[in-house]
Amino acid sequence: MPEAYERHLVPVLFRPFAADLAARAAALRPGRVLELAAGTGALTSALLTAMPAASVVASDLNETMVAAGSARAPRADWRRADAQRLPFEDGAFDLVVCQFGVMFFPDRPGAYAEVRRVLAPHGRFLFNSWGPLASHGFDAAFQAALEQSVPGAAPAFLREVPHGYTDRSSVASDLAAAGLGLSAVEDVTLAGVAESAASVATGFLTGTPVGAALEARQDAQAVRSAVARRMTESLGPGPVTAAMTATVYTAHHRA
Repeated sequence: MPEAYERHLVPVLFRPFAADLAARAAALRPGRVLELAAGTGALTSALLTAMPAASVVASDLNETMVAAGSARAPRADWRRADAQRLPFEDGAFDLVVCQFGVMFFPDRPGAYAEVRRVLAPHGRFLFNSWGPLASHGFDAAFQAALEQSVPGAAPAFLREVPHGYTDRSSVASDLAAAGLGLSAVEDVTLAGVAESAASVATGFLTGTPVGAALEARQDAQAVRSAVARRMTESLGPGPVTAAMTATVYTAHHRA
């Protein structure tokens, strides 16, 4: 899964936003940085480039992702860590940053409380989450192709998880419950460029939980082929470009 995720999805969906988030992080001039849900290191690499003098700890719950990320961004200190039980001292970091990870936290207020605990009093929590499914050209095209290929039985992972945390008031409420307040909120729309729509489909089908959900089907291979074909019909052959929208949040200790 990490290999497929890195090969087909990271350059298209995540690297553009990693550059944006790393630039925002650098503007805060932190000395000690903790990254949550670092995955295979797309943001980690961007942070190391944007802030060469900063100390960066990259963490992820998944041991396989930690192994993959540490190979790609070895200058960071990689740790396996549960965002809801962080193994770090109080006030240890000037900045906690998370790219497209908060949607996966089972207990977001609990995770945010841990963020608050490990943040220095002047520290900031910088993170982003995907906007509504319809605002993401690749994800919307994939989900539509999936639903057409398995009517009534399509996994709802994209709609419910990556694109399931889009309400700003809910995010603000979860942060407030953890003792954090919002400093800034901004929608950002960037372009993703893929070698083909079929490549992106392959990434979703082999590098995300969607693939595991389809694996038990006897017609799994036929479904995968149908999804790739329909996604290509929707976005076009060859290199394809689509707009993708995310919301960037900056939070701080509440007084």
